[in-house]
Amino acid sequence: MTELNGAEYNSVFFDLDGTLVDTAPDMVAILQRLQQEHGIDPVSYDLGRSYVSNGAVGLLSLGFPGLEIQPGDDLHQHYLELYAEAICVDSRVFVGLDHLIDQLDEMGCPWGVVTNKPAQLTLPLLTALGLADRSACMVSGDTLSVRKPDPAPILLACDIAGVDAQTSIYIGDAERDIEAGQRAGMATIAAGYGYITADDDPREWDADVIAMTTEELTQIVLNAVNLDA
Repeated sequence: MTELNGAEYNSVFFDLDGTLVDTAPDMVAILQRLQQEHGIDPVSYDLGRSYVSNGAVGLLSLGFPGLEIQPGDDLHQHYLELYAEAICVDSRVFVGLDHLIDQLDEMGCPWGVVTNKPAQLTLPLLTALGLADRSACMVSGDTLSVRKPDPAPILLACDIAGVDAQTSIYIGDAERDIEAGQRAGMATIAAGYGYITADDDPREWDADVIAMTTEELTQIVLNAVNLDA
């Protein structure tokens, strides 16, 4: 299936890491730096990349398998401090999605970001990329007391953007993204090009559509909101 069927859609919401922005170069670099500081051979970039959607805790758990990483512990905080200092060195909007965002903006179709990334990192990253002032909303992992797969952050994004979840699309590269979108009543697209571990399979997430490339995603979204790609 390469298109969304049913309702006419008038708003689009993105997960951040691995869906809208390729943050892996910066996030994996910090992990590799910490591993070297602790005398550990760094993980390969490709392996690290596949874990980025699991956030800093997921990356650290990969890189320090002998430790039980907890949110807020010393290593986690140190990672976040280093990453905040290098939030957008090599991170970029995924190739082709700049065109999609331009098209949505030109037609007045609201779009926003709903991420589990903390606000102290989300806003600086989107600002550095020139997207903060263009988005209809930014809901981060600590905006509410719950995060995806709970639908509350997505529903809050709809409220902020002034749109109906039933006519909105949510795009993400993790099963929790698809679950959150479904529970919010949205159409869902799995970003098959994103940060997906070898033991995961987007076909098992029950998304309405899987986009294996950013070009395919652009076509699906623009068709769904009745624009030409």
